[in-house]
Amino acid sequence: MYRDAQGVPQDYVEAAKWFRKAADQGLVGAQYSLGVAHMNGQGVPQDYAEAVKWFRLAADQGFAEAQASLGVAYIQGQGVPQDYAEAVKWCRKAADQGIARAQGALGLMYEPRLSGRLTNGMRLYVSHGHSRLLNFPSTPDDGACALA
Repeated sequence: MYRDAQGVPQDYVEAAKWFRKAADQGLVGAQYSLGVAHMNGQGVPQDYAEAVKWFRLAADQGFAEAQASLGVAYIQGQGVPQDYAEAVKWCRKAADQGIARAQGALGLMYEPRLSGRLTNGMRLYVSHGHSRLLNFPSTPDDGACALA
């Protein structure tokens, strides 16, 4: 509610407060939403390591968007050391649940490094209308947590 200004003025700080209360009680969507807040510095200080902590808690419970975000963190080395084996592990889990950005990331990781050309995996990803391959969502609108 506070994050998306649904019936109240938008307030990321208030949203983060409520996400934290729910996340501390194990609500997987809130854990993911709190990770996104930390990744983007929305209502809390930007802190990649803290974001990864919350993504991992949600990812370990099978939350596909958190698995994708954790995989992207490993690809980019944000909050964790860059580790492509871990990136593949987490992106594969998310991709198997239908998360397009994880599928695209896997396509890119399995393609050989090419100089300035779109890889086949990237072409497939773009052809399906996805343009933010390795971006973290600015606000989770994927069934995460609508509490705050």
